Formats: sequence, C-alpha cells, structure tokens
Amino acid sequence: MLPEVLRPRFPLPYDIGNGSALLSTLFHRLPKTNMSGNFNRPRSGPQIPELNITQIVTAATAVLAALLVVYVLVSGIYKVAEYQEAVVLRWGKYHQTVGPGLHLKLPWIDEAVVLNTDEKSIRLPAGTTDDTERYRSQRIRRAGQQDESLILTADLYAAVVEWNVMWRISEPKDFVINFGDIDTLEQTIRGLARSTMHQAVGDYSAEEVLTGKRDEVRLAAMQDLVAQLDRLNAGVTITQIQMQRVIPPERVKPAFDKVNASIQHRDQLVYEARLSRNELLPAAQANSDRLIREAEGYAARRLAESEGEINALLAKYESYKAAPDVTRQRMYLEAMEKVLGNSGPKTIIDSELQGMLPLLNLNETK
Repeated sequence: MLPEVLRPRFPLPYDIGNGSALLSTLFHRLPKTNMSGNFNRPRSGPQIPELNITQIVTAATAVLAALLVVYVLVSGIYKVAEYQEAVVLRWGKYHQTVGPGLHLKLPWIDEAVVLNTDEKSIRLPAGTTDDTERYRSQRIRRAGQQDESLILTADLYAAVVEWNVMWRISEPKDFVINFGDIDTLEQTIRGLARSTMHQAVGDYSAEEVLTGKRDEVRLAAMQDLVAQLDRLNAGVTITQIQMQRVIPPERVKPAFDKVNASIQHRDQLVYEARLSRNELLPAAQANSDRLIREAEGYAARRLAESEGEINALLAKYESYKAAPDVTRQRMYLEAMEKVLGNSGPKTIIDSELQGMLPLLNLNETK
C-alpha cells in the first residue's frame, strides 16, 4: 500500500497498491512481435498498419539521398557574369577555366575562383583606383604628395609626374596560381610601375620630359613594366599608360613658365615664317619656270636662225663655186641694196661727167 501522501486524488482503473498486479496488466497490454519483426497487436480496438524495418531503412535512405542531391545543387551551382571568368581548382590544383554562364562544381572537392576581367586603373603615385569598391571613397590629397611625385631626371633636375596604369587580368590561370589575391597583384603593379617610370624619366633631361619627349617616356615605362610582369607570369595585360601631369616643381614653376612662353613665341615665329615661305615659294617657283621656258625658247629660236644663216651661206658658197663672177656680182648688188635701202635720201652723180663742177642744192634735196 502507498502512503497516504502519495495516493492519487482521483480513482484509478487499477489498484496501484499492488505493484505486481499493475506490472502484469501493463505487460499484457503491450504489443507483441513475432520472429519476422511484425507487431502483433490485440484484436480489439482500432487496427494500426503493421510497419516493416526494411521499409523504414529504405525510406530513410531515399530521404537522405534527396537531401544530398539538393545540397550538391545548392552549394555546387555558381554563376559567372559577362565580365568575369572563373578558375576551377580541384583538390587545390588547376582544373579548368570557364567563361560566363551557370556552372556546377563538386562540393568539398572543387573551388571556383571568380575573377573580374574588366579593365582597371591605378593612379600613381597616389595609388587610387576607380574600379574596385574598396577605393570608391574619395581620398584627401596629402600635403606632401608633390614630394612623392618628384622624379629625378638625367640632368639631375626634378619633375612632378603623375600617370595612370590601365590593366586587366588576361590569363586567370596564371593569376590564381602565382598570386591568387587581387590586393597583392595591385601592390605589385604599383611598385613595378613606380620603378619603371623612375627609370624611364631618369634617361631624359628635364626639358625633354616637360616638353616634347613625354610620349617616348610613356612608351619606355610601359615596355619595361610589361616585360617585368611577363617575367613574374602574373597573367596581367597592361593596356595603356596615360601621362596625367608632367610639370616642374612649384619653386621653379615661374621660371619654367617664362621659358615655356619664349619657346611658344619661337614656335609661333617659326610657324609664321613657314607660312610666309609656303605663300612666296610657289610664286617664285612659277616665275622661275616662266623665265626658264622663255630662255629655252630664245635659245631654240636663235639656234634655228643660226642654222638658217649657215645653210644660206653654204648655198651661196656652192653657187660661188659654180659661177664665181655671177655670184660675186649678185652678192655685191644684194649688199648695196641693203646699204642703200637703209641710208635715207641719195644723190647719184655720173662719174664720167666732165666740165663744170656740178652744184647740188642741199636745201631742196629730199
């Protein structure tokens, strides 16, 4: 019998005071199983469908397989945008490079490194970029930044040089294998770009850098930078280097401005002189050509006249050889005809006239 304190306050179907009777009753009410694993339930009351252990295991396996497939699809599918490429690493080693679109990787086995292959810009010496979100906030220009921009020239002067390096990832495989981190790559490009620009500027004088040799300096720095990145096998292409500012230091800028103004004035005078030459030269050339043509025509005319006179003399000589007296007389008459024809009024006196002196009234002679 239970103590009074432990007895329930409501009637029970069984006498809990007799423990053995209670256990016997509960044992008989439990379902019994046969050798096949099926439960034998009492005939009385609602019938519950019998369960098979094999069916339970099969159902659980199917559910786990479905969950595994869902997990693989959810965690293995990734998207590559139009401006991106993805490098797939399998067990940490390079497997393949895929382009834009949807792709599937094996969880825990494959790792997809998605890279932005668009062109990026690094401004030097400040080192700001305009592409990555890390550098979208505007940077405040430091007071001593011009000192960082000073580069020594070949004649031991200095120039303030600022430039942009345009680059993009062209070989994702090489980048992932040799760098793997975009920050490390950008720091490497900055360091190499500063080094190559210092070397390129150091090969020219200050006047050349500040005036007419900027493009040569830019090309030299770009070629050197490309060569060094190729040696590192960085998978990067340098598309362009843009010279933003190339100016003298502040303390010498007034003197440089005066020199630059004089150079511009000189260039203006040279331009005006060339313009005047271009205007006068065609006229002088035309006049020269005209004089040459006139001289050539005069020479041709005189040559023809000389040849005609020579031919006439030769003809007279032939006639003279054939009939000397007749030819001599004819030549004399022709010569006298020419002389008398150009001598004006003439008075002819007979040489055989005898007697008184003939008088000639010159006032009446015409």
